[in-house]
Amino acid sequence: MKRVIHEIQNVGLYDLVLQDIQRVTGKEKPDAEEIEAVLKKEPQLLRDYMQTTVEYNLSNIHLRDIEPDHLDASCRPKAAQINKNLATLREIEKYTLDFEQSSTLVLIFSVEFFVLFSVQYFIVLMDLKAYQWYIYSLFAASILLAWWYANRQRKKYTLNNKRYEKIYKETLKLIAELEKEGCIRKEDLYIDESDEHI
Repeated sequence: MKRVIHEIQNVGLYDLVLQDIQRVTGKEKPDAEEIEAVLKKEPQLLRDYMQTTVEYNLSNIHLRDIEPDHLDASCRPKAAQINKNLATLREIEKYTLDFEQSSTLVLIFSVEFFVLFSVQYFIVLMDLKAYQWYIYSLFAASILLAWWYANRQRKKYTLNNKRYEKIYKETLKLIAELEKEGCIRKEDLYIDESDEHI
């Protein structure tokens, strides 16, 4: 949470989140404790931070992989599983976004607008009125294809979001177990600098 608060305060990418926090606190420059309190009180603002991060191809996973070389042999299998889980989480993190606000949906609509303008171009400017029903049929088929693809992607987002949640909880449990066994300290895994965050 410390890193999140620091980025909201200091990184321009999160200015909209900061403005919402300023609105809630009524202060121009809320301090770290006030930001943390607002994020706990208004979880949507934390989701906005996370969504912004993923939209800009950054990661909300602020943990580095565990170096297995310095661990006892008994700790290494769990550490390897944690590292594997972290890699999977980073890979499927984009599916934690709402599909309706994803770039995938924007791409689908953009293609459809291109097809629509192309249809109008062929019919009006190229004087293909005799073939307009064929051209409109092609446009209708592209709409059906886009609808099918959007539904397929929506299912993919839903399934991977559930998978993400499951792996996330499993990883937290494994980290707690390794910490309890004295193999690691969770604080040592935190990524504090943005260069490792990308």
